[in-house]
Amino acid sequence: MPSGIRAEVKIEDPPDCVVTGAAVEASGTVQSVSKSTNPDAPERVTEEFMLEAESYPDGFDLDPEPTELFSYGSSSVYRFERELGRGCPCEVIEGFDCPVTNVRARGASLHLTFHAPDMEGLQSIIGALTAEYDLDVKRLLQSQQEHDERNLVFVDRSQLTDRQLEVLETAHRMGYFEHPKRANAGEVAAELGITGTTFTEHLAAAQTKLLDAILETGTR
Repeated sequence: MPSGIRAEVKIEDPPDCVVTGAAVEASGTVQSVSKSTNPDAPERVTEEFMLEAESYPDGFDLDPEPTELFSYGSSSVYRFERELGRGCPCEVIEGFDCPVTNVRARGASLHLTFHAPDMEGLQSIIGALTAEYDLDVKRLLQSQQEHDERNLVFVDRSQLTDRQLEVLETAHRMGYFEHPKRANAGEVAAELGITGTTFTEHLAAAQTKLLDAILETGTR
């Protein structure tokens, strides 16, 4: 029975990332990123990406520097070679035997999509990424035991305000949702520096948004 989780994460301004570097220098977006390895040179990786921008620079101040390979009218395909094991976000994820299925960039924001085998695997990947990068988990989609779209649960964290997300994360970390509770509403509110009433209001709003998403998905 599948228990995998599809995750989309955003990493802000990852260092030495050619994909985001090209998007920043061209003030554009990058998509359709692919890569390959040569069996005769397994320590090298060749990557290609499609860049869409209003105008294209004559060259990039990046190492390695991408070279234009093909033009699709308003978009151009670039290629570059790099050494394997330079520690980019994709390689961090792949180090857990999880292929990155989609890579795109808008400016300095790098968006990665991958499938973790289970919640424990997801937490390990998120922990490794958080230790190195400015990470934001944007979406999670969990596969349930039955192969039915009605059993897919989609959670979009962007529906929550920053404050609502902070309230949820703090309450979860302190054990507010456990049974028996490790912390009551007053203790969580004190940790957040807000009143108990404000805590309750933020928590109710966040839970309502999450339940709306779950129940709406379940009735499709």
